[in-house]
Amino acid sequence: MYQLTQETAEDRWEVEALYDTCFAPGREALSSYRLREGVPPVARLCLVARDRDGILAGAIRYWPVRVGRSEALLLGPVAVHPTRQGEGLGGFLMRESMARATEDRWPRVMLVGDEPYYRRFGFSKLEGVEMPPPTNPARVLGIGDWAGVSGRVRPWAH
Repeated sequence: MYQLTQETAEDRWEVEALYDTCFAPGREALSSYRLREGVPPVARLCLVARDRDGILAGAIRYWPVRVGRSEALLLGPVAVHPTRQGEGLGGFLMRESMARATEDRWPRVMLVGDEPYYRRFGFSKLEGVEMPPPTNPARVLGIGDWAGVSGRVRPWAH
C-alpha cells in the first residue's frame, strides 16, 4: 500500500534522484524541459507515492503550457522506482493525478511518450500539435478536449 501526497519542497531532492535513476542521462536536455523553465509546476497535481516506511516509490508532475491559443497540461515526468515497477504504481499515479486535473477543470492533458503504454489511460496521438524539436511527432499524445486546438506548444509564461 502506498500513501499518495502532494509533492513538497522537502520531497524535491528525492524526486529528482528518482528521475535520475529512471531516465537516461541528459534528460533535462529534452524539449519538454525547455517548456518548464521558469514556470512553476501545477502543485496540486504533482504527487509522490511512499511506502509504509516512508520510502519514495514513485512521482508524477504536471506543467501548464500553451498550445496555439489554448491552455493545456504537460504531464511528466512520471516515474516509478525500478524495484517497484510492475506493481501498478505508475497507473495509480496517472489515474489519481488525472482525476485531480479533471476536478480542477483542466480541459486537456498532453505528454510525450509511448502510445501503446499510454493508450490504456485514454491518450492518443495528437494531430496538429507541434512540440519543440527534436521531439518525434508520433510520441506527442493527448487526452481531453483537443477539438480545434493546434499549433506550437509554448511555455505558459509566453
